[in-house]
Amino acid sequence: MSFNVLNNDIKEVFSEKELGLEEQIKNLLSSSKVVLFMKGNSEMPQCGFSANTVAILKHLGVGFNTFNILNDPEIRQGLKEFSNWPTYPQLYVNGKLIGGNDIVTEMYQSGELQEYLKNS
Repeated sequence: MSFNVLNNDIKEVFSEKELGLEEQIKNLLSSSKVVLFMKGNSEMPQCGFSANTVAILKHLGVGFNTFNILNDPEIRQGLKEFSNWPTYPQLYVNGKLIGGNDIVTEMYQSGELQEYLKNS
């Protein structure tokens, strides 16, 4: 049996604990053009909001990295302060916060997300 891989440009990234918290976050943000901080990973999201955001990105055929905030409480809390955004998932494009699931979904439904990703 073989599977057709729809998007092999998705990978999970991890923090480098020897760096300070802000440097860890910046390194994670620079690991890919599109980075999703989420509960779980792209293959096994741990909440419906994360699952929905992953589904949108996969549907668009976007390559992206994920970071499982459940595995790292320090990053989980530090990113909230870094971004001034209290909830997860958090989607970043070119190091810039786009927003959470509600914003990503609205942007996708209006076509704005597709345009933004194409032009970034």
